[in-house]
Amino acid sequence: MQNNILLRKKSRYNSIQKEIKIVFLPIFLYNTVVKPVRIDIEMVVKSKFRKGKRFPGFIISYLKRVIHQDELNDFLKESCDLSGVAFAKACKSLFNVDWKINGKENLPKEERCIFVSNHPLGGLDGILLTSFLGEFYGGKIKVQVNDLLMNVTPLTSVFIPVNCYGGQTKELSKNLTEVFDSDNQIIVFPAGFCSRRFNGVIQDPEWKKWFITSAVQYKRDIVPIYFDGQNSKFFYRLALIRKMLGIKLNIELIYLPDEMFKASNKTFNIYFGKPISWKSFDDSKTPKEWAQEVRSQVYALKNKQ
Repeated sequence: MQNNILLRKKSRYNSIQKEIKIVFLPIFLYNTVVKPVRIDIEMVVKSKFRKGKRFPGFIISYLKRVIHQDELNDFLKESCDLSGVAFAKACKSLFNVDWKINGKENLPKEERCIFVSNHPLGGLDGILLTSFLGEFYGGKIKVQVNDLLMNVTPLTSVFIPVNCYGGQTKELSKNLTEVFDSDNQIIVFPAGFCSRRFNGVIQDPEWKKWFITSAVQYKRDIVPIYFDGQNSKFFYRLALIRKMLGIKLNIELIYLPDEMFKASNKTFNIYFGKPISWKSFDDSKTPKEWAQEVRSQVYALKNKQ
């Protein structure tokens, strides 16, 4: 009986998490019936929450400002014919950001690899890596993302959806197998979500092990990437306050679009390390231990170059 109650609570919590992230996690929330597609926060809130129709107008207005609904809708209108890497490059232009590439000579020319990176920004880092590596490899690029981000329709052609709220469906598992068997390069953020402040340091949490097992299974070397960047102090303070209050929902994610606009006009250092052979992940460590070893190598890249 107690186990059933716990399962129902967990199911309800996962359901709430999905509703929250469907509204706030994607940068672009679409009305796919209308062309060009548009963000409509008011419509999403009212359709996803039982009491959405009672949401105070000032809260919806605040969310529109935080998510930059008007600016993003103007961008979507101008970029409605773009998709994949071309759309990622247009996003780079929208925020007027640039990169300084370190270790470009470490990029394999032909070998199929898994590119693993820390996740300091939670959005813009993925866009920049997709833009750079997508251009470098002639569009043959895929990025592992939360399956909810498949709402970002102009980028679905480069996305690999992964269910972060439970087991993988047969369809998702089949899609993953097809991608890893393909000639595409694959970008992975093993932390699963963007960096937070841990023990006074802004860093990823413990990395998931699946990229290690995938590297061995599909015989793909791993290319470590360190992306040098961070969000605003407000973002990390809000995350800390949320934890202190015992709130499990990652409400700071509401501000990720605003963080992207705050990063406008910046130049980010991106460090590429030498490929790590999949053969090196032997039985001397568990896959989980190897994942943390690669994580340590990623964070050491900044000081090596």
